[in-house]
Amino acid sequence: MVQLNRAVALAMRDGPTVGLAEVDAILARGDLKQYHLAHAARADLCRRLGQRREAQASYERALALARQGPERRFLERRLEEMSK
Repeated sequence: MVQLNRAVALAMRDGPTVGLAEVDAILARGDLKQYHLAHAARADLCRRLGQRREAQASYERALALARQGPERRFLERRLEEMSK
């Protein structure tokens, strides 16, 4: 969890490319692989970089893992935005 927060902070400071590399490294190690917010963070960074297909796939993965209603609705809205 701390690593994910660090990745998001790096993205804010150094840009989405740096943050995405960090999130991808976390997911590649298997850390937080089942944590919806890791995939949601990846999706947002991909979206910000214009990587629509990757963003959509990550939003879908996050949605599949999310259990809370508000989080699911947020992810559903993001997916809907990606399809426009």
